[in-house]
Amino acid sequence: MANTPLPQRLDWRNLNALWGSVLAETLSRLGCRVAVVCPGSRSAPLTYALARHPEIEAIPVLDERSAAFFALGLAQRLRQPVPLVCTSGSAGAHFFPALIEAAESGWPLLVLTADRPPELRHCRAGQTIDQVKLYGHYPNWQAELAVPSADLEALAYLRQMIVHAWERALYPFPGPVHLNVPLRDPLAPVADGSTAPLVHLQEDPEFEKTFFRGVAPAGFPFPTRRNSSQVETASFWQEWCSCERGVILAGPAQPADPQEYVAAVARLSLALGWPVLAEGLSPLRNYASLNPYLITTYDFLLQRGDPLLWPEHVIQLGSLPTSKVLRQVLAQAAPRTWLLDPRPQNADPLHNSTTHLPYTVEEVAAGIPAGKAKATAFLQTWLRAEAKARVELDRLLAAVPEWFEGKVAWWLAHHLPPETPLFIANSTPVRDVEWFWPPNDRRIRPYFNRGTNGIDGILSTAFGVAHRYRPTVLLTGDLAFLHDCGGLRLSSQLQGSLTILLINNQGGGIFELLPIAEVGRQGLNPPFEPYFATPQAVDFARLCQAHGIPHQRLETWEELAQALDPLPAQGVQVWEIVTNRRADAQRRQEWFRRWSEPPSTP
Repeated sequence: MANTPLPQRLDWRNLNALWGSVLAETLSRLGCRVAVVCPGSRSAPLTYALARHPEIEAIPVLDERSAAFFALGLAQRLRQPVPLVCTSGSAGAHFFPALIEAAESGWPLLVLTADRPPELRHCRAGQTIDQVKLYGHYPNWQAELAVPSADLEALAYLRQMIVHAWERALYPFPGPVHLNVPLRDPLAPVADGSTAPLVHLQEDPEFEKTFFRGVAPAGFPFPTRRNSSQVETASFWQEWCSCERGVILAGPAQPADPQEYVAAVARLSLALGWPVLAEGLSPLRNYASLNPYLITTYDFLLQRGDPLLWPEHVIQLGSLPTSKVLRQVLAQAAPRTWLLDPRPQNADPLHNSTTHLPYTVEEVAAGIPAGKAKATAFLQTWLRAEAKARVELDRLLAAVPEWFEGKVAWWLAHHLPPETPLFIANSTPVRDVEWFWPPNDRRIRPYFNRGTNGIDGILSTAFGVAHRYRPTVLLTGDLAFLHDCGGLRLSSQLQGSLTILLINNQGGGIFELLPIAEVGRQGLNPPFEPYFATPQAVDFARLCQAHGIPHQRLETWEELAQALDPLPAQGVQVWEIVTNRRADAQRRQEWFRRWSEPPSTP
């Protein structure tokens, strides 16, 4: 037996090693090329198998919370499940925030939590909690694997459970899957004779080939196509065509093919003669020439409450745009709403009269009959208002000489290299992008975490997006940066380039725009600054230095333009812009008030 060659991929030294190698080989044949692993003893068989596999890049990350968001960023870019491994005990609990985000935003993760075997649970064995269904209802699917055993049926069971887990992370809709993996000792890959009952398989040179022959790659779901007659005869199409006061709302979207998505929206818009109100996190603003009915200044235009701009019908693509004033108008106008979204969730927080159509916009557009572009008086009212507001808003932004957070978003749209992946942090940055990001044709690729809209994990997710990708930029505020500053350790793992544009306004700028700011400054308890603005005085240069990351404080708009183009091909760098939180909030509010006033009569 000592002279018998081992199969190439399977490790027969002990049962756990074999179990782990079957898992890793199955994942590889499904198409997995990267996994994220956190250090720990109980998970050693999984980590060892993934790390030794020649086709899987196993990336070690110390902090489970950061690791999970890093895996989430990888899943956003790769659009396939990313295995995420941790040891037993509380380690898996640190995956929870990223897993919730993956569930809410529809990204596939395959969470593998190692565990003690059943006989060592509920008896204070140490580093043991109840990990079964740890993540509640958030996973697409969850199960506990059997304890490894030395028979062919058990190996086939493991293979098929991994195949099913991979598929459930993708279908019918992408999301997280959790497998709890109980393992007995020994955990290290030392020979102990436990695989002796399988020696006949080990010695069979054809075993690996036949055992895995049915395992094939499974990828991200792609939109199917509806034929023309289906859409043309659909009752919703007839109702749309009969309405001349309709709008299309394009909310946050990360389609696999942005140009195809934009073209589909444009075809729908032109066929109906409806304007498209496009969120800054939608690719539409970055392919502006493809859609002549594009509206980007709706947040300002709707400040005035002009009923001439209110729709009677709405086609909502996925989630609503971020805009609060848009939501207020929709709540007041109560239009007939059609939600285009293949996922089954209720995506209408306004509770209007909404019909859910479980299709993608690409599916619907493919079935639209050919014809001339339609134009309506309602459309022309929107287009005239957009043209006037766009000129005025661009004039105002161009005239700002000092740092202004809103102008940073506008400046990026003009100066980022074409097709740059841009990760946009939550809180103020996503709102500045919605308010100020202009239409352009630079094909910028926006990335974001808008499932739960929190600031946690922003750095780590951006690192995941940037790993082995084109040079990437992160736009973030100081509190989101600090909240995930442990993610800076990922700089040593990054293969690629991440430029972090850090807006340092010494606190939570978003709260300056909320009513709590005024109340808190009137001497009432609790005071505004410590409880809401949460000011910080961190020396970001030293923080970056501690992680070996280059840092520079920018002083002028010209320096920012030079820093953005060209972007470095490798490494991490932090460009810091120090702004005045209160002054920037006052500028935004002043501009909103200006648009909310009735137009002056000549």
